[in-house]
Amino acid sequence: MPAPSAPTSAASATPVIPDRGYPKTRRDDVVEVLHGVSVADPYRWLEDGASEEVRAWARAEDAYTRERLAKLPERAALAKRFRELFDVERIGTPTRRGTRYFFSKKEVGKEKDAVFVQDGKTGTPRVLLDPNTWSADGSISLGYTSVSYDGRRVAYQVKKNNSDEATLEIIDVASGKKLPDSIDGAKYTGRAQWNPNGTGFWYVKVPPVGTGVSVADRPGLAEIRFHRLGEAQERDALVREATRDAKTFQGVGASRDGRYLLASVQHGWVSSDIYFQDLREKTPSWKPLIAGQPHNYIVEMHAGRFFVVTDEGAPNYRVFSVDPKKPERAAWVEIVPERKDTTIDELAIAGNRLAIVTIKDVVKRLEVRELDGKLAYDVALPEPGSVSAIYGNEDEDEAYFRLESFARAPEVHEISMRSGKTKLRTRTHVPADPSRITTEQRFATSKDGTRVPYFVLRDRDRALDGSAPGMLYAYGGFSIALTPSFLTGAFPWLERGGVFVIANLRGGSEYGEAWHQAGMRNKKQNVFDDFAAVAEDLIEARYTSADRLAIRGDSNGGLLVGAAVTQRPDLFRVALCGVPLLDMLRYQLYGSGKTWIEEYGSADSAEDFATLLAYSPYHRVRVGVAYPSVMLLSADSDDRVDPMHARKFAAVLQASSTGGPVLLRVQANAGHGGADKIQSLVDERADSYAFALSQMAR
Repeated sequence: MPAPSAPTSAASATPVIPDRGYPKTRRDDVVEVLHGVSVADPYRWLEDGASEEVRAWARAEDAYTRERLAKLPERAALAKRFRELFDVERIGTPTRRGTRYFFSKKEVGKEKDAVFVQDGKTGTPRVLLDPNTWSADGSISLGYTSVSYDGRRVAYQVKKNNSDEATLEIIDVASGKKLPDSIDGAKYTGRAQWNPNGTGFWYVKVPPVGTGVSVADRPGLAEIRFHRLGEAQERDALVREATRDAKTFQGVGASRDGRYLLASVQHGWVSSDIYFQDLREKTPSWKPLIAGQPHNYIVEMHAGRFFVVTDEGAPNYRVFSVDPKKPERAAWVEIVPERKDTTIDELAIAGNRLAIVTIKDVVKRLEVRELDGKLAYDVALPEPGSVSAIYGNEDEDEAYFRLESFARAPEVHEISMRSGKTKLRTRTHVPADPSRITTEQRFATSKDGTRVPYFVLRDRDRALDGSAPGMLYAYGGFSIALTPSFLTGAFPWLERGGVFVIANLRGGSEYGEAWHQAGMRNKKQNVFDDFAAVAEDLIEARYTSADRLAIRGDSNGGLLVGAAVTQRPDLFRVALCGVPLLDMLRYQLYGSGKTWIEEYGSADSAEDFATLLAYSPYHRVRVGVAYPSVMLLSADSDDRVDPMHARKFAAVLQASSTGGPVLLRVQANAGHGGADKIQSLVDERADSYAFALSQMAR
C-alpha cells in the first residue's frame, strides 16, 4: 500500500495546520485495543446522531460550508444550467396490468416524479400518485410501487426524507382513493408481491423503529408476511420466520399464477439460498431449491418452471431450467451456458420468451431466447450503450425496454417479443448538444498488471495539453457495473472545457463475478489501486493534470474517494466524497452495515481487522499531510450509511490537513440517495462543481 505524502514541512516537528475558522471540534482521548492493536478514535463522540451536541456541531459545519459555497464565483451560473438540464419532462417504462398502463412521469416545473395511469394505449393519462403534493417542504417521498395483476390496486411505499424506512399504502385505481390499509416496517420489502386475484400480497416486514431493536440488527429480523386487503396489519399471516442473522437480507417472490412462492436469503452480494412452496399443496411447506452454496442464484418463474441464473461454476453466469417437482440439483437442465467474453446481467420473461441483458466490453446488449434457451434473435439497438431488462407480462407479446448511451438521452422502446420489431415510445429531450462530445474507451494498467477500462468524455476540440479540469467518477463494489449512460449532470463540466471520466474498477460486475470478487474483502485494495492507475493514465496522456483533477464517488464510491485521499493525495486536487463509509472498523454497528460484512469483512475477525485497518480512511489520516481539498456530502436522514462516517472524517481532516479546505455539507430531508427534489439535486451539483473548480490551479 502506498504511504501517505510527507508533511508540508518535513523539518517541522509540529506541522502548522491552517486556521480556516472551522467550527470548534472536541477531541477525546479514546483508545481501543483490538486484536492486540491500540486504535485511537478521538472523534467517536460524533457517532451519536441523536445527541444535541452532535447535531449542533453538524449544523455549525453545514452553515460554515454553505456560507463559503454561496460566495463561489461560478455557483449561480452552474445552478441555472443544472436547472435547465434537470427540469425536463421524463417518462418511465410502462407497466401493463389488465387494460391499464402505469408509468412514472416528471413534468416540467414539478420537483418529483409522479405515477400516471391511462386506460389502453390511447387513453388520457391521469395522475394517480403525486408526491409533489404530499408535503409542503417536499420531505415525503414515493418509493417502490407494485400494481395488482388486474390493474385495480397499487401498493406503494411512502418514505420520510427519501430514507429507506417506509410504510406501505394501497390506492384504488378507479376512484383514486387511498384504502385504509397501512403497513409499517416495509424498509426492505421492495415491491409487494400480489396474489392473482388482487385480494392481498406478500411482503417483507421488519420491526419498526423505536421498538427497542438495534438498527444494525433489523435486517436479520425481516419476516415474510401476507396481507389481506381490509384487514389490520396485526392479523397478517407469518409466512416465513426471520433468519436472525443480521448479515442477510430476506426476500419474497410469487409466480403469476399464484402457485409458487419463493423465499430468498441473500448473504451479502456473494451467495444466496432459495426456498419455495407449492401453494396448491394441502399443507404448503418450505423446500430448499438450493442452499448452503457459495454462489448467487436468481430465480424467475413461468409456465410451471423455475429459470435460475447463477455463477455456480460460471463466473460470467449461466441459466438453468428447473422442474419444481424435481428440484434436486442433479435434475437441473442448463439451457444457456456461460460465455467467456460475455456476462449475463439480467433475465426477464415476457411473451413466453426469455429476455437476457448481457455485458460485453462494458456495453450492454439484449437477446431474446426461447424457454429452452435457444436463441431467437438479438435485439437490434441503434448504438452501443445501456439497455434495461424487458418489462412485460409473461404471456403477452407487447413489452418495453429503456435505452441510453453517453450520446443518447434515455428512450423507452416497445418491442414485439414474437417478431423482435421495436419502435420508439418516448424520448427524454435534454437541452444539451452531445454531438460536440467525443467518447473514448481506454485501459489503464493497475499495480498488479490488470487492465482496467475507463471512458473519457470531452469536447472534441479540446487540446490534450493537461490543462483541462478533470472529473473522475467510480464505484468499485457490490457487483455494480458502470455501463454507458446519458450523463446529464456532466454537461456543465464538459461545457467548461472539462473532461469527465467513468472508471470500471474491480468490485463491479463488468467482467462477471470474478471481477467482483477481485475487489472485495481482503482484495479491496485492488479497487483503490485500479482507481489510482486510471488517474495516472489520465495524467500521463495529458487529458488533465494532478492539480486539475477532481474525484467523485458516493456510498461505496465514497469509501473509494476517502481511500484515494489518504493513500494518494498527490494525484488529485479535489475530492467530492458522497454519503461515504470511512470508519471501516465500526461501520457494521450502524445503518445497514452488517449486511455488508460479506463484502468488506468485519473488525471482529483478526484477519479482516488487519485488512480493514490498513485502508480505513478515518484511521489513515496523518497530521501534517497536504491532503486535497475535500467536500463531504452527507444526508441528515441517511439510514443506510450512517452520517457518522462523514462527520468523523471531516473532523479528523480539519484537524490534520495542511492542504486544501475540508467542508461538510449536510443535505436536509435527504436519505442515502439524497433528496428527491429537482432543486435539491441542482443545489448539490452546483455546490460540488463550483467548489471543485474554485480549488483547481489556474
